[in-house]
Amino acid sequence: MEKFWIKSYPSGVPAEIDYTQYRSLVHLMDEAFDKFAQRNAYVCMDKFLTYGELDVMSRRLGAWLQSQGLSPGMRVALMMPNVLQYPIAIAAVLRAGYTVVNVNPLYTPRELEHQLKDSGAEAIIILENFAHTLEKIISHTQIKIAIVASMGDLLGGLKGSLVNFVVRNLKKMVPAFSLPNAIRFNNVQNEARSMTLRPVELGHDDIAFLQYTGGTTGLSKGAMLSHRNVIANLMQNEAWLQPALHKEPKLESLTFVCALPLYHIFALTICCLMGTRIGGLNILIPNPRDIPGLVKTLSKHRFNMFPAVNTLYNGLLNNPDFAKIDFSMLKLCNGGGMAVQRAVNDRWRSVTGKSIVEGYGLSETAPVATANAADSVEFTGTIGLPIPSTEIAILDDDSRPVPLGQPGEIAIRGPQVMVGYWQRPEETRQVMTPDGFFKSGDIGFMDEKGYVTIVDRKKDMVLVSGFNVYPNEVEGVVAMHPGVLECAVVGVPDPNTGEAVKLFVVRRDPELTKEALLAYCHDELTAYKRPKIIEFRDQLPKTNVGKILRRELRDSQA
Repeated sequence: MEKFWIKSYPSGVPAEIDYTQYRSLVHLMDEAFDKFAQRNAYVCMDKFLTYGELDVMSRRLGAWLQSQGLSPGMRVALMMPNVLQYPIAIAAVLRAGYTVVNVNPLYTPRELEHQLKDSGAEAIIILENFAHTLEKIISHTQIKIAIVASMGDLLGGLKGSLVNFVVRNLKKMVPAFSLPNAIRFNNVQNEARSMTLRPVELGHDDIAFLQYTGGTTGLSKGAMLSHRNVIANLMQNEAWLQPALHKEPKLESLTFVCALPLYHIFALTICCLMGTRIGGLNILIPNPRDIPGLVKTLSKHRFNMFPAVNTLYNGLLNNPDFAKIDFSMLKLCNGGGMAVQRAVNDRWRSVTGKSIVEGYGLSETAPVATANAADSVEFTGTIGLPIPSTEIAILDDDSRPVPLGQPGEIAIRGPQVMVGYWQRPEETRQVMTPDGFFKSGDIGFMDEKGYVTIVDRKKDMVLVSGFNVYPNEVEGVVAMHPGVLECAVVGVPDPNTGEAVKLFVVRRDPELTKEALLAYCHDELTAYKRPKIIEFRDQLPKTNVGKILRRELRDSQA
């Protein structure tokens, strides 16, 4: 395939990257921990953690996990917001030779049970705020080891105790739980002081992360991301960002705002792992929905990199104190996960002096596949060019390339494309072409310069604030309500979240109310998956074989 889009690359961006300089992510981490030992790696709630401290604490945690007899390649679940224990846990699990399973801490018991059972995870590291969810389902899973962390673990004796008291007793953020065999994070650190981490030989093909994404069946599935996939993508992004990073003033070290959750592939790759590679400092934001708290944190730092989704940018712009922040050292704002709106970009540029550089990718591509120029000042309305070592093909329904400028399914080939879906060979086969392209499910076209524009979504997926909501999952949950005869889910435009979930219901019980159904969804679905709008109907449109026509329901909302 001719990579004609390379002619459109900004000066200084290579056509290819060399990921083979690292044998594994552990090789990359070991190098960074040694090279940048004295530098600050993370800060959370005003507590700094150096690369040297990260090295020591992850070695201890990794050695302790090894002492528990977990077999090589075993899956270890991490269920935390952005707190200092998270990057320690990621490094520990990988260094010990295991696979990280990232879990959204806001999952309901049903969602958590599926992910733990599907991954076969035998260990979990969880913040105590969410341990009550684990308690409800742990007996149905293979979990043998549970490590429980608290907000105050690493904040120092007095401050840590105070934070834990406030979180537990005043803010009531830790529901009561009972996990009799669990061990506390700090106790693990103490037990492991005399332990030694056994080096593990890892290669490019070993699985580093199981990144769960929605499935056509309604059940989420794990995208297997190898060490090769993730090393390649962080290096692709590093290469792509050079034009912005080389602009004056040149900085020895970069400071990232890590407001997106680390369990999300965008923050994991861009902030955590690329940050490690270049010795950057990540400002960890445990709760980005607290906009005043986020603004207060940002006011304490002169940050350089700010990856976020459109909704977060918009939320900050609507805070009156945001404009008072010092943006003089801001170099790059990446937008991903959902479409960046022109109006938000223009307001952001007027306040911060920087445009939002939009890119595109998926969990299956670790994640970035295309991006606009890092030093661009103009809003293109496209998702940009294929990044180094990446090919984009636009395919018809028979997986054949369409003429330039014609719409078709966006397909991606490159070293960042996943190995496949965990224990789902048939679903893997459906999304991969024989010549190695991953079919994204998004419809777009490529222009003569190589810029790609998304025009539609082939799948019925709803995109809420950068998170994928799969109608089958929501419908499957709602259909279990005894008062529901049948239902359908579509996405509708929303000024704040891009799209919102709308639920159509045919009632079995004529007394069923919207309020009762919303309360049921609250217990069964994570917040972003819950319907925002419910409409009762006497019947739903169907094909002649009885399949509900979601598209017709969508069109009726226009």
